[in-house]
Formats: sequence, C-alpha cells, structure tokens
Amino acid sequence: MADLVLTSDFNQIAALLVLAAAVGTLAAVLGQPLVVALIGVGILAGPSGLGLLGHSEHVALLSELGVAVLLFLVGIKLDVGLLRSLGPVALITGLGQIGGTAAAAFLLALEIGLGPVEAGYVAGALTFSSTIIVVKLLSDRREIDALHGRIALGILIVQDLVVVVAMIALSAAQAGSHAGDGSATGAATVVGAGLAMLAVTGIFVRTLANPLTTWLARTPELLVGFALALAVVSAAVAGEVGLGRELGGLVAGIALASTPYREAIAARLAPLRDFLLLFFFVGLGATLNLANLGQAWPTALVLSLFVLVAKPVIVAALMAALGYRRRAGFLTGVTLAQVSEFSLVLTAMAVSAGHVGEETLALVTLVALVTVAASTYLIGASHRLFPVLERLLPWPERPGAAARSPDEDAGGRHDIILFGLGRYGGAVAQRLRQAGFSVLGVDFDPAAVRRWRQAGLDAVYGDALDPEFLEGLPFAAARYAISTIPVHAAGLTHEDPRLAIVRAARSGAFSGSIAVACHRSEDADGLRKAGADLVLEPFQDAADQAAELILTGRRPQRPTGLPVEEQAAIDD
Repeated sequence: MADLVLTSDFNQIAALLVLAAAVGTLAAVLGQPLVVALIGVGILAGPSGLGLLGHSEHVALLSELGVAVLLFLVGIKLDVGLLRSLGPVALITGLGQIGGTAAAAFLLALEIGLGPVEAGYVAGALTFSSTIIVVKLLSDRREIDALHGRIALGILIVQDLVVVVAMIALSAAQAGSHAGDGSATGAATVVGAGLAMLAVTGIFVRTLANPLTTWLARTPELLVGFALALAVVSAAVAGEVGLGRELGGLVAGIALASTPYREAIAARLAPLRDFLLLFFFVGLGATLNLANLGQAWPTALVLSLFVLVAKPVIVAALMAALGYRRRAGFLTGVTLAQVSEFSLVLTAMAVSAGHVGEETLALVTLVALVTVAASTYLIGASHRLFPVLERLLPWPERPGAAARSPDEDAGGRHDIILFGLGRYGGAVAQRLRQAGFSVLGVDFDPAAVRRWRQAGLDAVYGDALDPEFLEGLPFAAARYAISTIPVHAAGLTHEDPRLAIVRAARSGAFSGSIAVACHRSEDADGLRKAGADLVLEPFQDAADQAAELILTGRRPQRPTGLPVEEQAAIDD
C-alpha cells in the first residue's frame, strides 16, 4: 500500500481528519467513546493498514502538544483546596483501589508470563480509570451528581494525584536511563533542574499569578493564549533539561491552579486538547503492528477481564467496608471499569525510557480498547445488571442495614417521609419543620445522613430502589411522602426511584399524599399516572416565586430554626 502514502504533511492531516470524522460517526452510532474510534483510525491509517501516514513528523509533533496540553489541564485542577474537599470515602477507596488493583494485577501479569518489569508497568496501567470517559458517560446519563457518580469522581481525583507522583518518578528514572555511564550525575542534574522549576513556579504563584491573570483576563483571548504559551514553553524547558515534556505541562498547570480564572482557562482549552489528542491516539494506533497482535490478544483479553470484573469488585468491597450498600459500591465500581488515557501516556513514557518494549505499549493499548468499549455498555446497563449480579458479590449486605426498623432508627413517628437530603430536599424539609411537621429524612449517602443527625434532625440511611428497605418505612403513620431525589437517567423506567417510592407507598397502608420533584416537564404526566398527587417542578416553581416577588415585593419567610453552622453543615 506504499502508493497510498501521502507525502504532503497537510494532505496527511486532512486525510486523518476526514477518516477520524467518518470512524467517529460510526463509533457514535455504536455508542462508543471517541477514544476507541481514534485508536482505530490510527490502526487503519498506519503501516499495518492503508499506510496513509507514512512517517509524518508533524503528526508526532501535534501528538506531543496534545499530551502537554492534557497534562496542563490536569495540573490546573490540582488546587491545594481540592485535597481538603475530598471525602474519606474517595480518599480511602481511591488509595485502597490503587493498591489492591496494582497488587492483584501484578501477580496476574506474572502468572500469565510477563517479566517483573513489564508486569509492574502493566499493573500500574490497569490501576487507573479514564476521567474523560467517565465524566462524559456520567454526564450523558445525568448521573454526575448521583451518589456513585460523586464517589467515582472523587476516586478519579485521587488517581490523578497518584498519576502526578508516578509521572515525576518516571521522569527521574528516565533521566537516569538516558544519562548512560554518568547516570548518577545526570539524575542529580535533572533533580536540580526539577527543584529549580518548582522554585520558579512557587515564586510565580506567590507574586505574579493572580495579578497577571487578572490583567490578562480583560482580554479573554489573551489569557488563553498566555496559558497555552506557558504550557508549551514549560513543556519545552522540561524536555530540554531531561524532565520530560509531560511533566513540564503539568507544572505549568499547577502554576495557574490557584488563580480565580483556572476554570475559564480549562474550559477554553478543552476543545484544543481534544483536537490535539486526536493525533496522540491516532499515532498510538499507528504503532500497533497487526501482524504481531495475534499473540497479544489472549493476554489482553485476560487482563481486560480483570479490569472489567476484579476492579469493580475491589471498589465495591472497599465501599462496603466503609458502610455503603452493595448497590452504591457496584455502580461505582462498574463506572471505573476501564483503562485510562493516562495509562497509555505513562506506558509510552516507559517505552521512551527504555524500560519496556513496544509490545508492552501495544498490550496496554489493546486492553484499553477492550475495556473502554465494554465499560461503555456496562455503565449503560449497570442499574439493570445489579439485581442479576448482586447475589454474586462475596460479602453480606451492610450489617444492620435491613435488620433495624427505619422508624426505630430515627426515633419515633413522623408526619412526613422525605427522600433526598441534598440542597433542595434540605430546604423543603426545613420549611416543613418550621410549619410544625415532624420530618424523617431518607438518603443513601452516609455522609448526608450523618450531617443531618449531627444537626439534630431525624434521618435514616437507605436506598429508594431497595424494595425491602421501602417496605420497612413507616408509611402508615405518615401524612405525606415526598421525593426530592434528582433522577438522572433519561425517561421513566423501572430504575426511576420516584416510581419505586410511589409504588411502595400505595401498596401499603399509606393513605396520605405523595409529592415528587420533576426536572423534566415531559415526565410530569407519567408521574401523575403512576400515583403522585403533586409534581414539584423546582425550576418552574422558582420562576413563579421570582415573578411574584418582582411584582408584589413580598418574599416568603425563610426558616430560621437552625444555627448558622448547622445549616452550613447541611448545605455542604
């Protein structure tokens, strides 16, 4: 296929973009992330396929720029305050998952014939999950704010922090390996250069970062241009001193992480990152030699099964140990059942350092392709899979979760049972309590339940999709059942907790009224037909209240029963 090679770099890039658009469209029809499509484009356009790429240095350059911008955007999110905001479940589960997955994957890799060095890098690669893919899938399913979505994002943040440490260590090791006989001197030089970069970054953060970005922000395009220039220059300097361009981009991001404009910068650069990463994934696919993949497939399938099965089990087991129910752990684990784009970057760095060969990168890439493709469907079917697979989880349900009566746990009879203790549900509960009603709050986020109990309010831990739990609630003594749970899945299905609450209330001795919150007006009729007496539409209701306030100047009285610190604790 040598006659198909495009000698013009411009023509090569044009052909790649056309091919990427075509294969990307097919991937979208099949419900696959774009990463899978782009690696497939690389295989198709590379030497083992049509041979369209040849040896384009421009594609390699754009690939390096993409990785630098990717690491810059990772660094810009690493604010010190982020560490304080991480809950214990994200920190403990994140670190536990990294350690447990890495150890089990290392033993498995040794068992299937990999050497110790290759097994170590493969184990590390399988540990990390894809932030880009998880956020995209959770956003598409409107589950980014669900309990398992929030925990998964927390775990991904912990993984990103570990990636930073791993990248620094690999860069230092790479410097030593490139130093030859003077490895100790070379490593010392690199360490000194790294310390110098950190010192300059620290001075910049303390003295120039905020005033400079504030001045540049008067022209948003100039601010973005400065951020991009800082990322590329830092990557170039780091590459010249032996630290690696990836680490340079990361340090540049950290330099702007404490500025008030970091979110705006990240939002503006995200499309450019996605465009440049196209060439990274295409170039990665082009390195795969189809003639040698036949031998790698059996190993890749075994490792893929480990990521798709063992990794979620490890996450679910750790969450169970922290007091979360099986369903929350299962959904969180399935969400993380793929290999990260950072795994490919780290493995590529290991190849560049001479620690492993191209075949190891090909193996990790194959595992990434299989797991990303499979996890897309698993996440989409996770709610339906849980009832089928629940009995296979090798540990009992959270001790005492179903053994105690929720009414006894909360301490008495209540006029209202309110599901969902978030900001909206909390505000509704406070107003009802101010009106003299006794409210029992229900949530399956242990942190939310703990905050409410600390504030002296009655709350129980439970899952609105658990029939046994719903049957034990004191519906017969209540006058109202209210659901403020945000439903993130599109459409009304059997997975909708609002429908589960309505069915549970109507099937018992409950004779009161049922109110459910609805963020989509097209769902309202279905909820009323299911048995809801009142459908709350928070956005429309707020608009009505705002219009009344504007026209009459009268604002409804707000509850003042809680001390400021307790109200703040609940709001958080």
